[in-house]
Amino acid sequence: MQPAAQPKSVQILSVSTIAFTVCFAVWTIFSIIGIRIGQELGLSETEFGLMVGTPILTGSLTRIALGIWADRYGGRVVFAATMLAAALATYLLTYAHTYPQMLLAGLGVGIAGGAFAVGVPYVSRFFPAERQGMALGIFGAGNVGAAVTKFLAPFVLIAYGWQTVAEVWAAALVIMAVIFWFTTEDDPVTVERRRSGVKAKSAWLELEPLKNVQVWRFSLYYFFVFGAFVALALWLPKYLINVYGLDIRTAGTIAAFFSVPASIFRAYGGHLSDVYGARRVLSWTFLVSVAATFVLSYPPTDYTVHSTHGPVTFHIEMGLVTFTVAVFILGFFMALGKAAVYKHIPVYYPNNVGAVGGLVGMIGGLGGFVLPIFFGLLLDLTGLWTSCFMALFLIVSGSLVWMTVSVRQMERSAASKELGELPPFPEMQGMPKPKRAARSSEAVLTDWRPEDAGFWAEKGRRIARRNLWISIPSLLLSFAIWQVWSVVVAKLPLVGFTFTTDQLFWLAALPGLSGATLRIFYSFMVPIFGGRLWTTLATWSLIIPALGIGYAVQNPDTPYVVLLILALLCGFGGGNFASSMANISFFFPKAEKGNALALNAGLGNLGVSVVQFVVPLAITAGMFGWLGGDPAMVKDAAGESAPLWLQNAGFFFVPFIALSAFAAWFGMNDIASAKASFSEQAVIFQRKHNWIMCWLYTGCFGSFIGYSAGFPLLTKILFPEVNVLQLAFLGPLVGALSRSGTGWLADKYGGARVTIAAFTLMTVGVAGVLWFIGIKDQPGAFVGFFGSFLLLFFATGVGNASTFQMIPAIMSKEMVRLMPNADAETRRQQGEREAAAITGFTSAIAAFGAFFIPKSYGSSIALTGGPDAALWAFLIFYVSCIALTWFVYARRGGLLYDVELARRASIRTSVAK
Repeated sequence: MQPAAQPKSVQILSVSTIAFTVCFAVWTIFSIIGIRIGQELGLSETEFGLMVGTPILTGSLTRIALGIWADRYGGRVVFAATMLAAALATYLLTYAHTYPQMLLAGLGVGIAGGAFAVGVPYVSRFFPAERQGMALGIFGAGNVGAAVTKFLAPFVLIAYGWQTVAEVWAAALVIMAVIFWFTTEDDPVTVERRRSGVKAKSAWLELEPLKNVQVWRFSLYYFFVFGAFVALALWLPKYLINVYGLDIRTAGTIAAFFSVPASIFRAYGGHLSDVYGARRVLSWTFLVSVAATFVLSYPPTDYTVHSTHGPVTFHIEMGLVTFTVAVFILGFFMALGKAAVYKHIPVYYPNNVGAVGGLVGMIGGLGGFVLPIFFGLLLDLTGLWTSCFMALFLIVSGSLVWMTVSVRQMERSAASKELGELPPFPEMQGMPKPKRAARSSEAVLTDWRPEDAGFWAEKGRRIARRNLWISIPSLLLSFAIWQVWSVVVAKLPLVGFTFTTDQLFWLAALPGLSGATLRIFYSFMVPIFGGRLWTTLATWSLIIPALGIGYAVQNPDTPYVVLLILALLCGFGGGNFASSMANISFFFPKAEKGNALALNAGLGNLGVSVVQFVVPLAITAGMFGWLGGDPAMVKDAAGESAPLWLQNAGFFFVPFIALSAFAAWFGMNDIASAKASFSEQAVIFQRKHNWIMCWLYTGCFGSFIGYSAGFPLLTKILFPEVNVLQLAFLGPLVGALSRSGTGWLADKYGGARVTIAAFTLMTVGVAGVLWFIGIKDQPGAFVGFFGSFLLLFFATGVGNASTFQMIPAIMSKEMVRLMPNADAETRRQQGEREAAAITGFTSAIAAFGAFFIPKSYGSSIALTGGPDAALWAFLIFYVSCIALTWFVYARRGGLLYDVELARRASIRTSVAK
């Protein structure tokens, strides 16, 4: 039920909008003071982008939690508390003096950005549905706070310094929090809840709508209309100073020509959405934005036309006036688009405005964090200031295409029955319809009962094992392609590539980032497309980066951006793990699931060891003749010239990929009962154990893959006298074998207990690494360092197997609570579907370790001179995993305590017999 307009609704809206304006002014404070801080600290473009984006990160990530709290506890109290917390953090910013301190302080300042997710549910509850678009548009116009900062902060900065800017902005937040508290009241929903004594919904139920793809589509739209707005609000002053040679006050004033329309016209966008519909407003927003970003992305260019009168040369470049007009138009339509996106939320999700609005706002805010960093990276790579608008052109084009396709699908769906009855041609009207006989396929298993002992013994085990042994080599190749850059980067300088250490770490880390991101999507693909088809397609996809690397590394003039793209494409291999594990989990009964998953993952993980053992050998021989290209002549250990076929690092795997893909298509099966849509699987986002297992599996697999990616380069930096490529494969080999060989431990003694033991060993291993790094100049230090890493790899393998054994056990027990009235078979099938989805999703989150661990090494070395800070962070993380596993699962009263106690009792009984 939508509330009628309250008597004080206009006052509530006005005060809330002013409060959000102040919050937004604080949230974007680094757009001005960051320029002076960057000059004082001598920051690169990428470092500057990270610093100005750090507050945006916090403001984005806190939006879901703040939105849920606003729904549960009322927006008034949460809004006031948010402003006070942000004020304290902004004041403490004045005590920061180093770059790491600035980043830490920026995280606190970012709390101010979370206020938007509080204000949306709070303000919307004072207005009926037909006026909510206008109301939220007015509230969102508080984005003009970015322009306030650009107008006023430069004058305060020049007169008194950037520290005074922070102090004044913090004081403004405190004053605004007090005014807000005494001039507003609790929203009608909260008042009614308190009066009736009804408790607010669980936070997990608040997240239920997030399983809808529509919510994520809205999030992409907001990533552009709001995330790009925040990014440009932060980036434009620096852009104008460097491109047009303006001073900081003039640059701030002209940048406001973008921020002001992108803020105040949001209210008009809300009005247009109420009158003409949000979809139409979004369409115009994207169409105009595509044109504007295309024009803005065009770099200064000289043309020479060869006419009959000789060459005619002319120059094309956007002047300052034209640029100002273009960004004004872009900002105006972004404002309309922001209001149109949020018009949808209270209409489609009236009972979950906080959660849905928080997610959409979070994704949009993340754009404000990611894009400035990306802008800086593009500038460093291309040297083109207009590259930021090129990136925005691609984003808005993608949004327009997705929206158009989605609308067309909805229209076709609405008219599908009528269209389906029409013949292909008018002449066929009235003719009898052909009858189609359904064809059965041996590849699809319509009867699959792995828990039935008779069925399993008769044919189930044979089919399951065939699918497992075909899956393993495909997964092994996937890991090999995913981690091939860990070997290639160490050889690039030898063949003529001149990259910095930080650039090499980026190449080693990016496959981890893309692979982890792809896993999020791959984890849901098997129930949608079937394991046989998806495994085949996923295996064929590995051909692309394998061939690309083979051709790219032959020419030292290959642009760095091309190598970055190839590194991202290697993420195809990382994504395959999620779908492979989800697929195999459907084939085996609970009693054998842990060992089967351990074999699939453990032997698949051997791909990391294989690539680090085979590639150093393959690149020393011209195994492909003239097809493989010419070698590069490099100096060997004796100082003599020797040929090196670095291209074989990619070419070597091509024939094996083709064989594995054919084997998957002709030898694997689909399970009919394992089919499920994305929305059916997305129920896992409501399960708290999904998120807990993400944390634990990140500690296990995230460590394994991250150490695998970063170990060769880290060792080369710390112990340059050691030929690390001769030894690097041993770590992943130990981790893979321990995973495949210890799955039975979790099946026998319980996954939670084994997981605690694994994390304890990992803590000891990190402590050993830290110790031997401290004495790295002493004899035997490398032996201790390498031995500690081998212990780490062994422990990660044990933990990988035990955590995956825990997932089906957890969901099997949870189904009894979640589906008390269902029969055992229904609970089993639902538990397997959710366990498979959780298995894939946790592997997706954990795979980010392949990015963060190498990048943490690089950042720690750049900031402190050594990797010690990163390793201390890893150690603290492992301690948290031990505590979490014990408290939730292993202690008396924990979820798995009774299950594992019964298992231990049965073991003792069998031993006694």
